[in-house]
Amino acid sequence: MFSFFKKKAPPPEPVYSMPPAAPAIEPPAPASAPEPVVAPPPQAAPPAATPVLTELPAPVPVPVPAAATVAPAAAPVRQGWLDRLRSGLRKTGASITQVFTGTRIDDALYEELEAALLMADTGVKATEFLLQDLKRRVKEHKATDPQQVKALLADALTELLTPLEKALVVGEHQPTVMMVVGVNGAGKTTSIGKLTRHLAEADQSVLLAAADTFRAAAREQLGVWADRNRVEIVSQEGADPAAVSFDAVSAGKARGRDVVIADTAGRLPTQIHLMEELKKIRRVIAKADAGAPHEVLLVVDGNTGQNALMQVRAFDDALQLTGLIVTKLDGTAKGGVLAAIARERPVPVYFIGVGEKLEDLETFKAREFAQALLA
Repeated sequence: MFSFFKKKAPPPEPVYSMPPAAPAIEPPAPASAPEPVVAPPPQAAPPAATPVLTELPAPVPVPVPAAATVAPAAAPVRQGWLDRLRSGLRKTGASITQVFTGTRIDDALYEELEAALLMADTGVKATEFLLQDLKRRVKEHKATDPQQVKALLADALTELLTPLEKALVVGEHQPTVMMVVGVNGAGKTTSIGKLTRHLAEADQSVLLAAADTFRAAAREQLGVWADRNRVEIVSQEGADPAAVSFDAVSAGKARGRDVVIADTAGRLPTQIHLMEELKKIRRVIAKADAGAPHEVLLVVDGNTGQNALMQVRAFDDALQLTGLIVTKLDGTAKGGVLAAIARERPVPVYFIGVGEKLEDLETFKAREFAQALLA
């Protein structure tokens, strides 16, 4: 879930559900002044030397209430998510749960469990930690049944993953600026679209920055998500990504938006010159708003296993990550990598994804993940 320091009071009992379709909004006529103005999502502006934006009404000032926290999704909605999570983690959990089908607790069980955890890309350090912790729990609880051992493993895994469980805070800054990074193919732009929907449903106004100016159709893809979520987007074909990010943050401040999200080009952490470009974007964003970006989020593909841990290390060293979005956990048997991240580089996991639909990206909770993995 999110934590918010909001400008406006939250709606009663908000839930993460799909809102009814809103009527189409007729965009106002572009201003004739030479200065850039913010463009609505339905129609992309023609390429120009400077970002083309359409004037929108200025926000009405509202009193700033005390800090507030958005309530979690209603029980039926969350239960539906848990069902999808169990299904999505089935490939990872199958080999682990098979270990507990016998009748004895002996060295052979622990050896099989060690192999299953390593195959799930839990990593050597996390696997050793879990086995030692599990043996201690078995001794303390005097467990005599493999199913009891499985329940104790869920407890041990929950405790290991708990440091990764953290709410995404929005509202301490106006706007909250998020910079989203990741390698090509990780699902970065799609995750931005889903995150935007979560924020919009929580009554947060969002402005997107199409700073991935190198990948073909990247602007168009982000524009589709902006259109679906009915949020504004700042984009310019072939422009410098740092300049687009600067314009978006400046526009977000001027328009009183709650959140600005910058979509950056995919980068391989081994390509130093490309990582330097991301550092430049971060520096330029800070010039537009001192202290920004307030969140630097890395999107990682769960299919990559231990390579995901390498990405976390590299991007964290370069950009000081504040959170992760782990995608595609439904298509992999390597979901144990979250345990490796928790043990070796515990960057908070704000969201996990198990599908392509909007509702398939949800907040990460350690207990839910452990129980779904070992279901």
